[in-house]
Amino acid sequence: MPEQLIIFDTTLRDGEQSPGASMTKDEKLRIARQLERLKVDVIEAGFPASSSGDFEAVKAIAAAIKDSIVCGLARANDRDIARAAEALKGAARSRIHTFIATSELHMEKKLRMTRDQVLEQAIQAVRYARTLTDDIEFSPEDGYRSDPEFLARVVEAVIKEGARTINIPDTVGYAIPELYGNFIKTLRERVPNSDQAVWSVHCHNDLGMAVANSLAGVKIGGARQIECTINGLGERAGNCSLEEVVMAVKTRRDYFGLDVGVDPSQIVPASRMVAQTTGFVVQPNKAVVGANAFAHASGIHQDGVLKARDTYEIMRAEDVGWAANKIVLGKLSGRNAFKQRLQELGVSLESEAEVNAAFVRFKDLADRKNEIFDEDIIALVMDESVSAEQEHFRFLALSQRSETGERPHASIVFAAGGTEHRAESDGNGPVDATLRAIEATVQSGAEMLLYSVNAITSGSTESQGEVTVRLQHAGRVVNGVGADPDIVVASAKAYLSALNKLQSKVERVAAQG
Repeated sequence: MPEQLIIFDTTLRDGEQSPGASMTKDEKLRIARQLERLKVDVIEAGFPASSSGDFEAVKAIAAAIKDSIVCGLARANDRDIARAAEALKGAARSRIHTFIATSELHMEKKLRMTRDQVLEQAIQAVRYARTLTDDIEFSPEDGYRSDPEFLARVVEAVIKEGARTINIPDTVGYAIPELYGNFIKTLRERVPNSDQAVWSVHCHNDLGMAVANSLAGVKIGGARQIECTINGLGERAGNCSLEEVVMAVKTRRDYFGLDVGVDPSQIVPASRMVAQTTGFVVQPNKAVVGANAFAHASGIHQDGVLKARDTYEIMRAEDVGWAANKIVLGKLSGRNAFKQRLQELGVSLESEAEVNAAFVRFKDLADRKNEIFDEDIIALVMDESVSAEQEHFRFLALSQRSETGERPHASIVFAAGGTEHRAESDGNGPVDATLRAIEATVQSGAEMLLYSVNAITSGSTESQGEVTVRLQHAGRVVNGVGADPDIVVASAKAYLSALNKLQSKVERVAAQG
């Protein structure tokens, strides 16, 4: 029987460390439910000690998820570990993932601890965590750049204390596939009790090799867990991409000889949900989930695919969920059909009032757009207007004028803390005029780092436009996302969404890379 490769998804923890990608509790819960439908083995839901918001998000996910193991991250100290255990208390199956840096650079510059101190803290952390749950994972942060002899001592000691998963991170994306694979292999051979733990890999993509390094860690090194994120989301250049490693192992089962429990038909829906939630748009040529991943522009390729698909396709688009964006509802659809579709998409609104607000927006969209797709529904329920009472800034109305040879002008009405504001401005274009009008009233002083527009569904100019605005102020970076068939309206919503995130002062403790 082939061995099982464990898929450990850290989109909600490590993926969220991307600047501006932080998510609300409801957004995290929605993605966690999709990850459960995707059948990932482990969901790392967050870092409970980092903030009260993250604690509540992990707690909610632990209570909601039944099929996947729910994991919480904790530094190697009693407070973090106890906090993680408390957040995970309601989980059907839980895991505490504790870590401490082991490279000379990190120990000296960041921790200011000696080798013996780090070793002792790692032992004590796993020993304490073991009193709270049976499932303990240990990570030596910056493990790949650690002295192999010292790393082996630490790993042997924590396995002895009860760690059942040993994860060796390439925290800064420094590894090369062959070298990393052999590093894991040599380390396993050096640790006498290595057979008592599952070995795991966690690779970053700074040199563009996170997927290759992870697979080398599995094939050469003998690891049986890969830590990854949807769309490769993560700080700097991102993490190992879940969709790529899963489809590599499934497509090349002849080479890897491993089984993966992930349901590939849920990959594209998961990718789109994460992209829409975070505002990190997937590049068109991204493997598996990019818009062009299964498109054939070359005449020779098109001819070959028409004659026999396997001439140029090693995977079928339907297998990873590309057929999932079929038309689902229209303007004649009733409230019950809409509510049922929300449940099928894993969208849980807390009250009937929120369902009603979402349904009103759905009917409004259906009047303006003949065909409603899953992506449209996800976009409209994530829109700030559905939970308007929780938002400081809220879009109300907009009019704008743009004519060749004349300077564009916009007039916008929006709410701020319960007060209605009207603002007008000229600009280089209607979007510029609209955002200038908002900023002239709010005076946030934020710097715009990114403005991007993406069609939520392809194939028609009738598609909703999805706008992402990234703002920076006082060292904080936030993303705002807005969706509407009118790009100018979507832009205003995205800008107000970003201002809402700047308004909420969320303090977070940094986790491992």
